[in-house]
Amino acid sequence: MSGASSWLQKMRKAELLELCESVDFKDYGGLKKTEIEVALDDYLRENADQYSGEARLAPFYKTRGRSESSPIKKELTSAMSDVESKVRTVKRRVTKAAEELFATDDSEVEPATTRARSALTRTPARSSALSNLSFASNLPLPPSPAVVADAIDRRTSVLRSKVAGYYENSGVVEGAEATRGILSSLTAIQGLIVLFELFHLRPELLPLRYAFTIPAIKLLNIDSYPVKIPDLFLLLTSSFWGPATLWAFSSFLVPLAAAYFFNLTSKPRTRSHGTRFNYTFDPLTFNIAKALLTYAIFGQDVTFGGLVDLEYVARINSALFGGYKGILAGTGIGTLVTLYEAVLKK
Repeated sequence: MSGASSWLQKMRKAELLELCESVDFKDYGGLKKTEIEVALDDYLRENADQYSGEARLAPFYKTRGRSESSPIKKELTSAMSDVESKVRTVKRRVTKAAEELFATDDSEVEPATTRARSALTRTPARSSALSNLSFASNLPLPPSPAVVADAIDRRTSVLRSKVAGYYENSGVVEGAEATRGILSSLTAIQGLIVLFELFHLRPELLPLRYAFTIPAIKLLNIDSYPVKIPDLFLLLTSSFWGPATLWAFSSFLVPLAAAYFFNLTSKPRTRSHGTRFNYTFDPLTFNIAKALLTYAIFGQDVTFGGLVDLEYVARINSALFGGYKGILAGTGIGTLVTLYEAVLKK
């Protein structure tokens, strides 16, 4: 029995079992992988008339046909036949000599036969050549480049499908779509602008103070690290509440009240296609009121009859990114987004 096809040897056992089921080969129970390869190879060669036309088995019959018609194997087979013919000739000569000796003297038959057998056993060159030819005939020939390319394409497609499955199951696409839906609104943009201002205002109102130190870990080559937290005791002082109240009223509360009362979108106006376009707080009015208050208080030092402390104004101006001009830039962005949304919904 010849060795199994190299195409079958490169398959995993699960793939071999699946191939057995597809070609209606059932006699693989209890067999090992190598035994399944040889049995399936024989089965496919015996049923070549039935399965050789299928595209999925084309690599098998292609490599099998090539290996069977290989010039190396032909040369090995012819050499083997030559050696066997020579051995048969030697056997005939020995037999003839033994018969002649038996006819003359019975006592010399056994020694002559023994000498003939010993002569055959003393031919290591012939026996080693036969064993080498037998071993070479069972060696599978290397696959062709087409078979290698087909195996690489199959493995690549399996890997690609697994990666795509992991990506779909990870929820990255759904998370990205949900995040885009949340951020694609005027309210989200205005909220991000306010959070940007608070991010730069926090170090001025609640500076970090030393709390404790994480000790060094020599085993992991990690140095000691001092941990700092916001000084929450400042929440009990006017050093925090003075600037915080000024920013809250000038940048959020008063503009929000103006946006509620001066709301041009609150009128029940219905468009021709039946949709309504209104807000509880007019975003355009909010940004205009915020810009006016910021310019008056932080740009022109207007105290509104002593209600505004200029020390708090200076602290906020030094803390915010770009000072009061950064707030004006934020109101400009909010105004542009409001007008852009109105144009899109028109």
